Amino acid sequence: METLVVERDGGVVTVTLNRPERKNAMNMAMWNEMRDTFHEVARNTDDRVMVLTGAGDGFCSGADLTALPLRPDDPHTINFMRFIGEVALSLHRIPKPTIAKVNGVAAGAGCNLALGCDLVVASDEARFSEIFSRRGLSVDFGGSWLLPRLVGIHKAKELAFFADVISAKEANELGIVNRVVPAADLDRFVDDWASKLAAGPPVGLSLTKAMLNNGLNISMEQALEDEGRSQSMNFSSEDAKEAIAAFREKRDPVFKGR
Repeated sequence: METLVVERDGGVVTVTLNRPERKNAMNMAMWNEMRDTFHEVARNTDDRVMVLTGAGDGFCSGADLTALPLRPDDPHTINFMRFIGEVALSLHRIPKPTIAKVNGVAAGAGCNLALGCDLVVASDEARFSEIFSRRGLSVDFGGSWLLPRLVGIHKAKELAFFADVISAKEANELGIVNRVVPAADLDRFVDDWASKLAAGPPVGLSLTKAMLNNGLNISMEQALEDEGRSQSMNFSSEDAKEAIAAFREKRDPVFKGR
């Protein structure tokens, strides 16, 4: 690939944005490669968890505005933005756990790329910004959907209106990230989380992810019905039988996703 590095090891697929000279800003090649890679990870049963990170000292500085394929007055801009929306949805729809390993700046679409993952682990050197308004733009890449769910509507408006750059510590206090760790410990910490998730029950984790993603959009009655159907699938699976056997035999279960 031209802009990504994809590595697989023990059920963990690590996708590294690889334009460090541009703080991993996203150009057309990267948009296309991310969409294709996210679709591949979604389909590949050997991939149990995806880690998304950036090369060099940045996570992703957002869209590369110097490399946009359209003029500001181009009538096809809406089609381009719908394509960008497809990339965001391809990340959201990955039916397995995803972890953003934020090693530096995450701004604009790069910020929402991180927030679009299920878990966000940040270096204490990381910084976040919904930078759009400073560029004369409005929030995109799912930020209008993600932010209110993560921090509440008023704080979401503050982050989007003022476009302030916030530290990893502030992001943690807001609930935008799950953990902040020293830069030297970032790889080790994320490797540990990814390994634990890769060893987990693929079907059970996938069903849990789907229900949590949809939970704010439905009634309690519908949520309970969804839980019942999901649990019925789990109870009839080989993985549930393996978990019970492992509990009785005082060993770690070996889940196979069936």
